[in-house]
Amino acid sequence: MRPRERRVTGRANRHRGEVEAVIDGERRILCLTLGSLAELETAFAADSLAALARRFLAGGLKAEDLIAILAIGLRGGGNIVSDEDVAGMSVEGGLAGLARLVGELLTAAFGGEPGDAEARPDP
Repeated sequence: MRPRERRVTGRANRHRGEVEAVIDGERRILCLTLGSLAELETAFAADSLAALARRFLAGGLKAEDLIAILAIGLRGGGNIVSDEDVAGMSVEGGLAGLARLVGELLTAAFGGEPGDAEARPDP
């Protein structure tokens, strides 16, 4: 019988809208707080949260959109990063992992169950 490996997981609190991900080899918490949502409204020139949600549900996000969402989510989770820092970071799972992570983060912020992001089309 093999001994169990200890893993550091489960730090994210989904009830607070937090998501956990491995970015640049480091486990990080991301969260879209109220301040983060205001930052997203500004970044995407949305006049309301409903307009922002419609924008994300429409899909067709550009790479620069993914960088902005990821950076804002990282800052909301207490990470000190700029958009430029995030542009150079790698997400576990590559582009597919990045799309999944952004989907999970948006699902955590705008509602839905944790598994819902995987059932929706990637951003």
